[in-house]
Amino acid sequence: MIQDGFMYVSVLTAFAALMVGLERKFKHLKFFKFIPGIVLIYIGAALMQTFGLFADNESTGAAYDQLRGALLPAMLFLMLLKCDIRSVIQLGPRMLGGFFAAVVSIALGFIIVYFLLQSFYVEDTWKAFGALSGSWTGGSANMVALQGILEVPENIFGYALMMDTINYAVWVMLMFWLVPFADRFNKWTKADTGALQKGMAESAAAAEEVEKPVKFEHMLYLLGIGLLVSSLSTLAGNNLPAVGDVINATSWTIMIASVAGLIFALTPAAKIPGALDVSNVMLYIIIAMIASHSDFSDIAQAPIYLISGFAIMGIHLVIMILLGKWFRYDLFTLGVASLANIGGMASAPMLAAAYSRALIPVGVIMALMGSFLGTYFGMLIAKILSAL
Repeated sequence: MIQDGFMYVSVLTAFAALMVGLERKFKHLKFFKFIPGIVLIYIGAALMQTFGLFADNESTGAAYDQLRGALLPAMLFLMLLKCDIRSVIQLGPRMLGGFFAAVVSIALGFIIVYFLLQSFYVEDTWKAFGALSGSWTGGSANMVALQGILEVPENIFGYALMMDTINYAVWVMLMFWLVPFADRFNKWTKADTGALQKGMAESAAAAEEVEKPVKFEHMLYLLGIGLLVSSLSTLAGNNLPAVGDVINATSWTIMIASVAGLIFALTPAAKIPGALDVSNVMLYIIIAMIASHSDFSDIAQAPIYLISGFAIMGIHLVIMILLGKWFRYDLFTLGVASLANIGGMASAPMLAAAYSRALIPVGVIMALMGSFLGTYFGMLIAKILSAL
């Protein structure tokens, strides 16, 4: 049994590195297409805890609290360094409308499904759904942030991560499967695709940049700025008053770090290469640490959560199709708006590329919008669900 805090952190970090290495080495296997490395990290760390590898003492507890508290704001700050608000404005009202339509439809899905099925869930599931809604607006980083803000029990957080993986994988496959049917769909909705192909690709072209190779000094710059912003955000957050059950010291810290990320995105700091790589390292370590406080004692509850995930996505799909018909949206706009929320940076640009490589920047910018809004959206959904 590991009782030392430093050993606890080093084992989890090494395990996360091992899983990422295996995923990269055997990426051609179908196994890793359906179960990515981040999920294997969660499962493996949870199994370590389930079989008693980590002691529940002051040393490991302090290491968990201090390292997660330091890395979480830094991770969000670095992820938002590439979110230039000026590029978002260039998307235009129709594309922004499609994005926010996706946000609202996902919100309705969570509210309706939770209201109808809440008697089947374990206690505090509303917290897990709040965290998951943050992921389905921005990405895994938002879900991890909300796990700390909402204090989601680690066991229930495992269900949210499972939904975020399995339901998400099916949704991505559906979005790509629909690409060949774009012409038929656009004809049915009577969408004007000429404006999209010409105007949107040109307006977002400035967002596409070839990032320079990451060097030693770049990583040091990013770590220095990120950790400094994290410490200052934590200091400010601890001195601000709590507001209700959702806005607490952690909430203030995350919000301050997020706003700082948006501000720095307008400065030369945004041009430092490697921000997403460094922030992903932090993300994987945080996921491993959260999982190390979990176990699989309530695994029998898993099916109802998967069913709930598909029901939420079904409501989202119906609303998006109806809006597409009423407002004459094209399939590209609806698909990328949806995947920018549910898939984030990992898949929205790829879906945009499936339509046209010239439209990749649109997917990037919309995914970055979700990265910023996801945490606040999850807080709002959690507040609504807690009142049901």
